[in-house]
Amino acid sequence: MMGLAQLAPYVWQPGWAAAWVVLAVLTVQRLGELVYAQKNTKALLARGAVEHGRSHYPVMVGIHASFLAALWLSTPAQAPMLWPLLIVFALLQIARLWVLATLGPYWTTRIISSPDFPRISGGPYRLVRHPNYWVVTLEILTIPLIFGHLEIAAVWTVLNFGILFVRIRAENAALIQRSGDKSVA
Repeated sequence: MMGLAQLAPYVWQPGWAAAWVVLAVLTVQRLGELVYAQKNTKALLARGAVEHGRSHYPVMVGIHASFLAALWLSTPAQAPMLWPLLIVFALLQIARLWVLATLGPYWTTRIISSPDFPRISGGPYRLVRHPNYWVVTLEILTIPLIFGHLEIAAVWTVLNFGILFVRIRAENAALIQRSGDKSVA
């Protein structure tokens, strides 16, 4: 196992509030996604779609909000950062944008479905099932480790796995209810 001294070449110690800039970017991104998701949710519901898994949604929001709060409360403004993990985080943001672009108006933070909606099979969906959940899982693991927060990475990864167990079952049940195969690449 690598000790802290061996990680020294990979540590970036900025003289300014770079850690808080990273957290601010993450927070603003998440808030922007909530606005985009709400817009899409309203439009989909107006088209006759229904929400599935509504009962677990507040728990999921609580996990994600407490994750951000734990990061903000535990990270000094000038915290040293592992720059290789910053690169991983940047790559995960590209993957996140790929998912959002692929789903377009169907992307929400809720499970919204209708028998008339196509099943998206292009973009990252041709490579893995539930790519957004893969991205989120890797973010929840990676972001705290950028700042050396092993406990936050461990606790919220376990919490995330728990909610994803419930959520993916609800999402798969909603997908099964769709009539026919209207896959869209």
